[in-house]
Amino acid sequence: MGRSYEKLARTYRDELFGNILPFWMKRGIDWRYGGFFTCFSNDGATLLAEHKFTWSQGRFVWMLARLLRKMRDRVEPGQARQWLEAAEAGVDFLMKYSRLASGNCAFILDRRGSPVLLDPDGKSRRAAGGEGYDLSIFADYFVIYGLAEYAAAAWSREAYDFALNLFDHVLARLESGNYRTDPYPVPPGYKTHGSFMINLETAQELAAIAAQFGERDTEARMRALAKESAAEIMNRFRRPDDKVILEMIGTDNQPIDTLLGRFVNPGHIIEDMWFMMHWAGRTGDEQLFADAAETVRRALELGWDKQYGGLPQFLDKSGEPPRGKVPPELENHEMVRKLGANWSNKLWWPHSEAIYALLLAFERLEQPWMEQWLWRVHDYTMATFPNPDRQVGEWIQIRDRRGKPESKVVALPVKDPFHITRALLLALPVAERLAGKKG
Repeated sequence: MGRSYEKLARTYRDELFGNILPFWMKRGIDWRYGGFFTCFSNDGATLLAEHKFTWSQGRFVWMLARLLRKMRDRVEPGQARQWLEAAEAGVDFLMKYSRLASGNCAFILDRRGSPVLLDPDGKSRRAAGGEGYDLSIFADYFVIYGLAEYAAAAWSREAYDFALNLFDHVLARLESGNYRTDPYPVPPGYKTHGSFMINLETAQELAAIAAQFGERDTEARMRALAKESAAEIMNRFRRPDDKVILEMIGTDNQPIDTLLGRFVNPGHIIEDMWFMMHWAGRTGDEQLFADAAETVRRALELGWDKQYGGLPQFLDKSGEPPRGKVPPELENHEMVRKLGANWSNKLWWPHSEAIYALLLAFERLEQPWMEQWLWRVHDYTMATFPNPDRQVGEWIQIRDRRGKPESKVVALPVKDPFHITRALLLALPVAERLAGKKG
């Protein structure tokens, strides 16, 4: 095809170590109070607020800890020490301040670690009567994800115990049904794919880390949870008639023919399917790996914008813009608003996730369509998201359908360091191995 995996690997290495990490290490660490700054403008030029979303704090810790685990030999010792010191500052901040008296994680903290809520204009305030600070169980998951990775990188028993205790608390909340899922609330009668995909990834990573700490019973319990989540995704949310993963189905496990029951999130599908490929690799399930790869293919074929390129944020399961009935009780629901306002946005994260998923699939299965899609996604991604201002470095994360930068909030009002760095961290060694085989 006239393509070079050696050049591909060099591109990802340069983006990760030359542009993205320097931005975050220079501008993202709060050395005074601990934790991280992530509320930057879309172009990265301006810090808009010092709020600390625990969602992004946990992700930032994960990034630093994974760098320590997998990339410390690629940098000077001083750089690795800075990663460690920054990770420790984030871990200490989260262990001191993230959990409320209830045991749930606060969604937003101020710079010093006090829980806050935000007014529509972005100003922080205290909770009023009847309000709580625990707005999303996904924040708890990302605190677990980050601290577990740090535990593995630093051999920290304290961080491992904190992560495991919080995960057990999350599982109890899931069983009770008493939790929120902001910024993507789920209406009564529905359940969401996102809850199972994050449970799959968190449980399988915890299983591996439990094995590192010699806890075989915990490892077995986590593997059982991962297996349950994988089956839920592939057997219930992945519909054989549509060959795609629905983002919401009914609590009776049946599809619902409404706007919210018909929509898909191509980026979520692709991200989840590399979670699934990791799980298939850990369990030796070749058929599951192949099924996950085929689901990536379906998401790309269904979702790719044939006019402008790239993957929209949301679509109908047919591949058209979101459509379907909106029952009267859901007319003002936040997810109905988001589907209308944001469906056509091109975001940085689905494309970076797709690069890794395609590399992972191609290295193992070497099917021509995987390589064809890899180059298509790579070309679009590198032409669209890297910041033209190399003095900033970090990618522009939100663009409209035609690729124009757009300053808006599509999930949280943050510039999250997570998806690009994780995808490049994972993709780089695969690209390097392919370069060794194919040049």
